[in-house]
Amino acid sequence: MATETFRCPVEFTIDVLGGKWKPLILYYLLGGTKRFGGLQRLLPHVTRRMLTQHLRELERDGIVHRKVYSQVPPMVEYSLTELGRSLEPVLLLMLDWGQRNNLRVDAHRQEFAARGV
Repeated sequence: MATETFRCPVEFTIDVLGGKWKPLILYYLLGGTKRFGGLQRLLPHVTRRMLTQHLRELERDGIVHRKVYSQVPPMVEYSLTELGRSLEPVLLLMLDWGQRNNLRVDAHRQEFAARGV
């Protein structure tokens, strides 16, 4: 499979991290290894199918490591790779920005909705 060519590094980063759930998955994995069920509990609004898809994409890109234990029932754990850990500053900046600006953005959204747009 040929790798896509991106015109901009930001476009490439969005391709790797894009979507509503991938940054959240990575944020929770910063805290350490998680099992699939643990991630589901941390992300109650994500479907099982979507979580599986995002984890597979992150594994494909070398961001997440998947470890399967051969037991019955099978146990699977997910952790960040070294490449995945390199995203920690980006995720922490997103956390900081969200904490500092969530009220401002919410106010703008309310104002926008009040205008009936």
